[in-house]
Amino acid sequence: MATAEKLARTYTYADYQCWPEEERWELIEGTAYAMTAPLRIHQAVVFEVGGQIRDYLKAQNANCRAYVAPFAVRLPKPNQSDDKTDTVVEPDIVVVCDKTKLDRRGCRGAPDWIIEVLSTSTALKDMNLKRELYEKHGVKEYWIVHPEERWVMIYVLDAQGKYGKPLMLGMDEVSRVITFNDLTIDWAFLAEFDEPLEPNSDSTAL
Repeated sequence: MATAEKLARTYTYADYQCWPEEERWELIEGTAYAMTAPLRIHQAVVFEVGGQIRDYLKAQNANCRAYVAPFAVRLPKPNQSDDKTDTVVEPDIVVVCDKTKLDRRGCRGAPDWIIEVLSTSTALKDMNLKRELYEKHGVKEYWIVHPEERWVMIYVLDAQGKYGKPLMLGMDEVSRVITFNDLTIDWAFLAEFDEPLEPNSDSTAL
């Protein structure tokens, strides 16, 4: 099915499972969103931050598990079967502490902590549509990371199950995680991206 056709109607997880593996899509309340190839800095953040979280969880012998995209998270409505579920997202990093939510296909239900790393093509979706979605489904902590502008926005569910005013942090120092109050994320690795790249030999004039 062509991309234009796919975007024109609504879908469920049953449809999602039939799409070619080389294509990456998300479903949000039935609407399909194509996922594009990310920039190098995006992938560096996912790799490095995911590694810091993994190392922390191992050291703590924690029951929680961390995963990086592509990793499908189904967010069904109450009593909704998988085939009828119309929301399936692939967050950049997720931490799941309730192992009953994990199965061979990924995660069914809200992770405890989600991190989305902004790209130009996904910024509005991550900052608005997904923020509302994660609040609605009870994701306890949601980070929006902008590596190029060097800031992180942190949302935490309050007692009423709502995200209040976000905490805005720069990346010139470590960022403390709310869900794990003895875990901090160190952004020092981003210094690599402050250095100019060597010219690509293919683009150098003869």
